[in-house]
Amino acid sequence: MQAAVFDYIQFRCRGPPLRSGFSPRKIQIGERTMFDNPNPYFLRIEAIGGITHYFVSFVDGQALSHETEVSRPVYLEFLRFVKAERRLRRWDERHIEQSDLTDETIYRRALLPSKSAEEAAFDSMRNKDLRLAIQLLPEPQRRRFVLYHEFGFTYQQIADMEGCSFQAVAKAIKGAELAIKIFLIQG
Repeated sequence: MQAAVFDYIQFRCRGPPLRSGFSPRKIQIGERTMFDNPNPYFLRIEAIGGITHYFVSFVDGQALSHETEVSRPVYLEFLRFVKAERRLRRWDERHIEQSDLTDETIYRRALLPSKSAEEAAFDSMRNKDLRLAIQLLPEPQRRRFVLYHEFGFTYQQIADMEGCSFQAVAKAIKGAELAIKIFLIQG
């Protein structure tokens, strides 16, 4: 009978804390070394007489060690889970900044930084004037302008909705834009 070949592998998986007496070695998968994890599962492959056996072991909450033989598909599923967990942790490491951020730095990086009182007042007046200019447009022109600029429809989609030609929609929207510019310039 051939000697049993044991290969203990420690993976970064969620699970109960390990308190067993043996210490599995780190291995390299591809070119990457697996990192330590406080709650690992242990996956073990044993080959005896040309037959491969797959084992999963862990320690439960009562500090009892458990090991069970699993089929190859279950073993591969554990490996897939390990890779997904590792990928998630690496994503977290890439996207969580390691330096201390001050309130000022966070404020400067905000997606929508707050505006000064003057800027807010100017924006409010400009938006009020823009709404008024849009309200003064004739109904078909206003509707086409809003569909194009607010809802992102194309000229062709608007033409199909309204049962008119592409050119009619394009002319109405360009005319609306010109009328709004003139209104805003004249104030």
